[in-house]
Amino acid sequence: MKVFGFAGWSGSGKTTLIEALIPRFVRRGLRVSLIKHAHHTFDVDQPGKDSWRHRQAGAAEILVTSSRRWVLMHELRGAPEPPFEEQLKRLSPCDLVLVEGFKFAPIAKLEVWRAATGEPLLHPNDPYIVAVASDSRVPTALPVLDLNDHDGICAFILKKLELE
Repeated sequence: MKVFGFAGWSGSGKTTLIEALIPRFVRRGLRVSLIKHAHHTFDVDQPGKDSWRHRQAGAAEILVTSSRRWVLMHELRGAPEPPFEEQLKRLSPCDLVLVEGFKFAPIAKLEVWRAATGEPLLHPNDPYIVAVASDSRVPTALPVLDLNDHDGICAFILKKLELE
């Protein structure tokens, strides 16, 4: 599996960019998966549903399955969050894994940066960032891609991962 990450501050447009790129990769015949690191408590379950009730009762894992999809929820119950490499092993085989978050993972990443956020650039401190996608000029020696040129960004990633 080829792995490519997206790094950037909240509000920079990472999710919107990834959402635009996924169909472009899929149209090229690639099976795409995604790992998103959430920084806050999150829940994919709904209070009152059977799986929520079982989790609240103390189950360590709940696998919910249907004819359309399945999801495995694993409660850490105080255990440390598994490292990125371990999480990657949990995915089914695919051609391309896109990663949102995991800023410190040792994988090739595209920095998504907007001057309007007022946040500093990440790439000066992250040797795994291979390019910057922005809607403004960026003072860097790295390749700078137009944040709104989804086809160009897709082509860059495919070439970088040798998937073209």
